[in-house]
Amino acid sequence: MTTVESAMGTGGVAENERAQAQTLFGLLAQFEDVGTLMSAAEKVRDAGFKQWDCYTPFPVHGLDKAMGIKATRLPWFVLIAGLTGGTLGLLMCWWTNATSMDMVPYALRGYDYTTSGKPIFSLPANIPPIFEMVILFSAITAFLCVFALNLLPRFSHPAFGSRRFARVTQDRFFIEIRAEDEAFNAPEARQLLEGLGATTVEEIKDSTNA
Repeated sequence: MTTVESAMGTGGVAENERAQAQTLFGLLAQFEDVGTLMSAAEKVRDAGFKQWDCYTPFPVHGLDKAMGIKATRLPWFVLIAGLTGGTLGLLMCWWTNATSMDMVPYALRGYDYTTSGKPIFSLPANIPPIFEMVILFSAITAFLCVFALNLLPRFSHPAFGSRRFARVTQDRFFIEIRAEDEAFNAPEARQLLEGLGATTVEEIKDSTNA
């Protein structure tokens, strides 16, 4: 075998290995208009798929309902964090300004200081720091949960490898069904999408875990 043939053979093997290393991420279906997309989204929802998404060049009113998307849990996380922050703020104000316990190390001990006969601890006087703790905990929790619930950061998406998907910011609409869905079966999912009016259905690969 010549050097050229050997190099070509090595390159072909490497290319085949890269192709095999890429795993199927899902199916990407293209639709021409909003009406077809909405109808298709309802059918995909009714088919029992859970791991799928729609992509549009502009916000589509009613698409969330068509997809069966439930209300986000984010407000509950923020509420719990706010209550936690407020409680900790209240305890901090009480401990530092209204307690003095000899058995506690000096660095951790409170300092009960009486001013003009006023109560050692008064809730109205401590509202500002308690409020700030509520805002601090709520804001940090909201920021972190947005990233966590949206599986961020992700600097690339397998759909970006599709040339057709580039038009999602212009005039095309897409539905993506992920292979990780329990109900996913590639031939059946392709047949479903084609029957719903998709102009093209293509496989998208994911090489990030390769």
